[in-house]
Amino acid sequence: MATFEFKLPDIGEGVVEGEIVKWLVKEGDQVSEDQPLVEVMTDKATVQIPSPRKGKVLRTYGKEGEIAKVHHPLVTLETEGAAAAGNGSSHGHAPAPTPAAPPAPMAAKAEPSSSKVLATPVTRRMAREHGLSLEEISGSGPQGRVTKADVVAAIAGSGAVATGTQTSAARPKAPPVSSGQGDQRIPMRGLRKRIAEKMVRSKFTAPHFTFVEEMDATELVTLRKRLNASLAEAGDTTKLSFLPFICKSVIAALRKFPHLNANMDEATQDLVVRGDYNLGIAAATEDGLTVPVLRGADKLSIRDLASEIGRLAAAAREKKLKMEELSGGTFTITSLGQKSGLFATPIINHPEVAILGVHRMRKRPVVVDDQVVVREMMYLSLSFDHRVIDGQVGAEFTYELIRYLERPELLFMELT
Repeated sequence: MATFEFKLPDIGEGVVEGEIVKWLVKEGDQVSEDQPLVEVMTDKATVQIPSPRKGKVLRTYGKEGEIAKVHHPLVTLETEGAAAAGNGSSHGHAPAPTPAAPPAPMAAKAEPSSSKVLATPVTRRMAREHGLSLEEISGSGPQGRVTKADVVAAIAGSGAVATGTQTSAARPKAPPVSSGQGDQRIPMRGLRKRIAEKMVRSKFTAPHFTFVEEMDATELVTLRKRLNASLAEAGDTTKLSFLPFICKSVIAALRKFPHLNANMDEATQDLVVRGDYNLGIAAATEDGLTVPVLRGADKLSIRDLASEIGRLAAAAREKKLKMEELSGGTFTITSLGQKSGLFATPIINHPEVAILGVHRMRKRPVVVDDQVVVREMMYLSLSFDHRVIDGQVGAEFTYELIRYLERPELLFMELT
């Protein structure tokens, strides 16, 4: 028998750490090759890490809610024979190794500095961007480590706003909320914690402005109904929602306003205008909001868009999205269908610079050519990063988008 120390593999996209969301095995369990060991949440997605080989779990490193570092120990397995070379290390027939110091997944080292506060580089950068001092933030992590969640709480309590330079001295953070009998405390973990961190970063980094306008979707409703009937007659089981038409309309409008199809590089303060049209489609899951990305959406037909949107939504619900399906977005569309309300003010999916909120469609009387008629009406709300998108540009983009949605036959002239 031998032991095999399996280290957290490279998850891609420059990810160097992840939060342990849920252990799927425990010490003493027998596991097979490729059996999922643990769910790890990165800034991009929740991924299941499979076992590289068959064996018995001798030790797991890190508890749920703690941080695991790439290329540091994740589990130690007891295996038959000598362990093959790979992501791990082989030992003879001996007990599992006991580190002399706490393993890196549970206690990230501080950056070289005069400060003795434990925090990861990402956490330090986040605090620095918001003008906060780590010495003034109480750490909730192992050995008092300051986590990103601690910084988020400090930001919310101080009202600090990142502007590309440090703000004035941090204000005292909000006092803790007391609990009483019958109360329930729910820790911010996993996807919900990542959502909170990203939304705070977006809201406090990009100065938002939101533009809201209504549109007449009657012609779009008619076209969708006619195309679905044609698909059914041809024996095609594809069901077209409104999202594929919205995607095509967004792309047509972005071609005339390319600066909205972009990412903001905070490090250099550059606007990176993208040549590809990779649309993020916000999808609600039981764990929280996920934004899978439709890559090369401009090259897909209406039918192909419908199929891909359905596939990504199902993968999001089943936690089967790949890393590349959650990154590289250039513009995001969010909609809750009939539950999306009259209108809202969506938060930009940072580092993008614009987002479209699609809201409930309903019939109501409107005046057309001095006549009161019943039409399918809907509100659109678009939020923009005011650092790079002026109000007039945001309004013009909105009306260009509405032009295509109200006259969807114009999209045929945009097809390539």
